[in-house]
Amino acid sequence: MNKRIVSALCLAFILVSCGGENKRHEEARTVKTIITKDYTTERTTPFPGKVVAAEEAKLAFRIAGPIAKIHAHPGKAVRKGELLASLEARDYEIQLAATEAEYKRIKAEADRIIELHKQKSVSDNDYDKAIYGLQQITAKLNAHRNALADTRLVAPFDGYIQEPLFKAGETVGAGMPVLVITGAGTPEVEINIPASEYLEREHFGSFTCTVNVFPDRVFPLELISIDPMANLNQLYRMRLRFKRDSNGELPTVGMSAMVNIGYCHEDNRGEIIPATALWEKDGKTYVWIVEGKDNCSVHAQEVIVVEMLREGHSVCHGIGRDKQIVVAGVHALKEGDKVRLLEEKTATNVGGLL
Repeated sequence: MNKRIVSALCLAFILVSCGGENKRHEEARTVKTIITKDYTTERTTPFPGKVVAAEEAKLAFRIAGPIAKIHAHPGKAVRKGELLASLEARDYEIQLAATEAEYKRIKAEADRIIELHKQKSVSDNDYDKAIYGLQQITAKLNAHRNALADTRLVAPFDGYIQEPLFKAGETVGAGMPVLVITGAGTPEVEINIPASEYLEREHFGSFTCTVNVFPDRVFPLELISIDPMANLNQLYRMRLRFKRDSNGELPTVGMSAMVNIGYCHEDNRGEIIPATALWEKDGKTYVWIVEGKDNCSVHAQEVIVVEMLREGHSVCHGIGRDKQIVVAGVHALKEGDKVRLLEEKTATNVGGLL
């Protein structure tokens, strides 16, 4: 009798336990989902940049000597051809005066020999010497005239002067930068992009930038160039200019900017999804598609990964647009599992605590 009672109790306990397991198995799992979008949809990627001058030049004298005067002060607006700095010209003036006197003497002698050669009174050898001598002193005279002219440093274009690199009285060598001038034209923006974005350059569609000191404005840009060779940091330099139809005041040189590049693919390359939505089984790649509205369940859908993008996203074929897929906890699900969708946080529910 006791054995029968014990057996009945054990059987009842097993049935209750199995019922509890089935109940727990039927409980819906809470999952995070997204709605898929075509990769043809334009996306934007931000890059930090800096506003730079369209033209900038480090100006140097072509000859050496002590600086006589700096005529342009920092921040001064100058016109093309305006005198910016000058060297002490005394030595070059003396050199030119001596060369001019020598030139007059040799030219007078050459003119006499040329006239005599016409009269067959001097040999062809003397004539050739006179011609070559005149050519040599003419070249020397032009060189010394240029040297004197090179004691003056003039603006190569309209612009603004930055802080001089030398002061009056200091001696500079030929080719040493003395002044820096920035162009007065429309400024440009310079950014650096990684190799992954450089390979996508054929799909660049639009360019805009924002600047902190102009919080309510978005400036349209147009592409000028992309360097075909990476720098030491494996980044490619891009230069963009502000469009001429930009209204109002433009950012000035030196300001920081955030450039947004819009990408647009003409062909449908698939759907863009987070890489966390992918899982593998038997060498194939799948995603969980959520089916139903009130009583949701998941269904495994095989996909083909076309491309891995930056920031943990992938382009896949085989899903379709506007499909709801699971993007977190995919390895804990099985075919046909019941799921409950995680509600999105609202602006008034900071941290998702409510």
